[in-house]
Amino acid sequence: MTKIELGQISGIGRSLFVICLLAGAIVTAATKHPAGIIAGAVLGIYLMFAIKVVRQWEKVAVLRLGRYVGLRGPGLFHIVPIVETLSPYVDQRVRVASVSAESTLTRDTVPVNVDAIVFWLVWNAEKSILEVENFIEAINMSAQTALRESIGRHELAQMITERETMGRELQRILDEKTNPWGITVQSVEIRDVRIPQGLEDAMSRQAQAERERQARIILGQAEKEISDSFVQAAAAYAENPVALHLRAMNMLYEAIKEKGSMVIVPSSAVETMGLGGTLATASLGGAKAA
Repeated sequence: MTKIELGQISGIGRSLFVICLLAGAIVTAATKHPAGIIAGAVLGIYLMFAIKVVRQWEKVAVLRLGRYVGLRGPGLFHIVPIVETLSPYVDQRVRVASVSAESTLTRDTVPVNVDAIVFWLVWNAEKSILEVENFIEAINMSAQTALRESIGRHELAQMITERETMGRELQRILDEKTNPWGITVQSVEIRDVRIPQGLEDAMSRQAQAERERQARIILGQAEKEISDSFVQAAAAYAENPVALHLRAMNMLYEAIKEKGSMVIVPSSAVETMGLGGTLATASLGGAKAA
């Protein structure tokens, strides 16, 4: 978890303290009186605590006797020590919070572990300082609570296939909650959804069984289409015996056109198709040619 950075002594303040102390030492050495180094030390301590530097991406609130007087930064500014104090420095860059929910039940009562990341930034430093004690901790706790509530509203299949939708829903919920604090949630991304190993194995077997069922359905449909084609062909051949004979002759031709092949045809089939005379004529024609 990111920590709020407290105002510290700046490098410029330390440098001014050293310069004042050296100047006081030089004056004391020249005048042989300790007042010079004492005055230099006092002035150096004052400047060390009075001169502050805020970096480009930061803001800080000034409190005068406990009352808010305004924001300072970025850059160099001056305060009156003791009378004025500084709030924690506020980083206004985009930050990332990692949240997780363990063993949380989905809508269909499946325990899951979910990891998510939240991208957020402070758009109003004044509100983030004055409206909430520790906005970083508030963001983390709110994100974790919203994640658990969102898991309870979704089924497992939705969480696995619709992560972007779930992330947008979380972003909207968190943004509504954090806007009064001067914080906006830019996006929420679901990184991982983990389920118990036993349930994962059961889902794998279920998916395999579903694929086998689909394969059997496709095979049955193919066999039905083939049988329908056979029925149509049988009906066509029954109405036209000549077409059936021609088909049978074509099948025989395809079988014996290769050299060295032999086809044994039952005599009943030859008589049924009336191929006896045709085959004899073909044999005589072949003998004469030889």
